[in-house]
Amino acid sequence: MWEKKKYPTKHTKFPKKKKKTLWPSRALWEINIFPKSTFPIPMHKHSLFSLDISLGRYGDFLDDIVTLALRNECSEYVCVANVHMLVEAYGNNSFAKTVNEAAIVTPDGMPLTWALRWLFGIKQERVAGMDLLPDLLSLASRRTMPVYFYGGTEDTMRQTKKYILERYPAIPFVGTCSPPFRPLTDDENEKTISEINRSGAKIVFVSLGCPKQERWMASMRGRVNAVMIGIGAALPVLTGIQKRAPKWMQKAGLEWFYRLMQEPERLWKRYLVTNCIFIYLILREKIIKLLHYKP
Repeated sequence: MWEKKKYPTKHTKFPKKKKKTLWPSRALWEINIFPKSTFPIPMHKHSLFSLDISLGRYGDFLDDIVTLALRNECSEYVCVANVHMLVEAYGNNSFAKTVNEAAIVTPDGMPLTWALRWLFGIKQERVAGMDLLPDLLSLASRRTMPVYFYGGTEDTMRQTKKYILERYPAIPFVGTCSPPFRPLTDDENEKTISEINRSGAKIVFVSLGCPKQERWMASMRGRVNAVMIGIGAALPVLTGIQKRAPKWMQKAGLEWFYRLMQEPERLWKRYLVTNCIFIYLILREKIIKLLHYKP
């Protein structure tokens, strides 16, 4: 006798299908099921005028920075690129080489993401230093990664230490350094390197401003055993010394204008020059593409 085949009805309960994961999820990575080597370092980059910009989702950047930091005796640096940095690099091949040799170059400014999309059809989200800093501190708190801050005034460093110990008490805050506003001697550099390495810092946040911080990080690669990240103006915003632009201004690419309103005497010339050069570069590149377009 053959069995009568049962056909499903609307009341039939089917077992839930498991979702296929093509890549280890961040949650699994956080509990160390997958080794750190499964995450791709370095990230894919795309050239935008003078800079090679790293591409990926915002979360990918966080994952890869933390992965670098957790490697034994890793000595790399991360540049957070905006229009100012791009124009500086465009006029200085040596500085362009310094930035492009970084393990990661994040697209900090909205204009950079717009240029990637308009000129090359690349949809890239913004990866701003002002977002990376607090998010990396949160990750460092969860994974108890020691952090060190280099740059800024002594008062800024005191406020930074106070802020982090209050907001992120689980972070091993291993030190700060406020260097003098002059070129350091070899002995002073060696003392700084020794202090950072003895501290066991995994991430060194560098706040010297562009292009000074990028040059300092490049000179320290292979000497400082940590991931160095140039955060520039993100530190005073984090600690409340300065205010960040409203969300609508961030999305509209007007964060630079908000900063200009806060420090007009210091920033007006920089923004006037760099913004005009950037617009010129984009328009020139677009015209060249249109002239060479073949349907």
